[in-house]
Amino acid sequence: MDLPLRNDLAGALPYGAPQVQAEALLNVNENPYPPPAEVIDAISDHVREAATGLNRYPDRDATALRADLAQYVARESDAPGLTADNVWAANGSNEVMMHIHQAFGGPGRTVVAASPTYSMYPEYARESFTHLVHVQRREDFGLDMDALLSAIEHETPTLVVLASPNNPSGNAAASHELEAVCAAAANVPGGCVVVVDEAYAEFRRPGVPSFVTRVRDYPHVIVTRTMSKAFALAGARLGYAVASPAVIDALRIVRLPYHLSAVTQATARAALHHSEALLSQVGKIRQERDNTVTYLRGRGYTVVDSDANFVLFGPHRDRERLFHELLERGVLIRVIGPPGWLRVTIGTSQEMALFRKAWEEITA
Repeated sequence: MDLPLRNDLAGALPYGAPQVQAEALLNVNENPYPPPAEVIDAISDHVREAATGLNRYPDRDATALRADLAQYVARESDAPGLTADNVWAANGSNEVMMHIHQAFGGPGRTVVAASPTYSMYPEYARESFTHLVHVQRREDFGLDMDALLSAIEHETPTLVVLASPNNPSGNAAASHELEAVCAAAANVPGGCVVVVDEAYAEFRRPGVPSFVTRVRDYPHVIVTRTMSKAFALAGARLGYAVASPAVIDALRIVRLPYHLSAVTQATARAALHHSEALLSQVGKIRQERDNTVTYLRGRGYTVVDSDANFVLFGPHRDRERLFHELLERGVLIRVIGPPGWLRVTIGTSQEMALFRKAWEEITA
């Protein structure tokens, strides 16, 4: 049977990293520590309560959850004054990003991104029929500010999307760089929204601020985040955005009715009420990350300074061979980024010891 598939989707493959069994799963930037028992109990209680009303539709605007998220972000990032009106929530930051592209992108519009970066950005653009312009990052994966500001001036985009910390490199953009981008976007005729994707914000090093603190200064800025990483809730699928109330109202227009289930809302609220317990492992992950950077540099590799829970390192003459030989030893990492680079997610101390042992065997 012939299917009327869109021409731009012909031959395309669905997004996804390899999902295979391994002793050390270090490929998709998950938190290696499961929620503690007290949090599991709290989530179970909240979901049980929500289940009594599953015959009814959930709060379609997730007002209570958004208020909880605002309180958490205000506390975590030292950004007082945030309210539910400053926050939007959806099924993972992927859906948040799609809402942003649906609201501010579209046919005849342009989004600018700095590459290499998160591999879903082209798919958001494709699915919203938004033209994507790539601006190449510097060799050290920092932003090429001259090229980026020039693209904003000449491409007149309605969207600029910057990951900070960047994926797959892990480095965060400097505040003055993001401020310069916001200033350039403010001069785009017809308006331009700047999205700062902070999926890994909680893992940033001391002294690296979140751009959430500047949302009130820049009404055309959206900071996106997720509970998948630091909160160890990848399976719950909860992402959110922090922005001006006008931006949040625009995102509400394009969301599907009742897009966020009562069970998801209950799970996320229970986790936020126990954020201290869930985030207790973040310091341990940061330390293991820094140890991994030191280890790999000690073996002669170039390693990008990381503010995330992963490390990009290279160069490698045959990264595919290294990937498969690691997998044969029970270690799954990621072949991603420019040719010659590999990315390893930070796991438990035991998983990282297994990674180091396997790495030394295959590179001896």
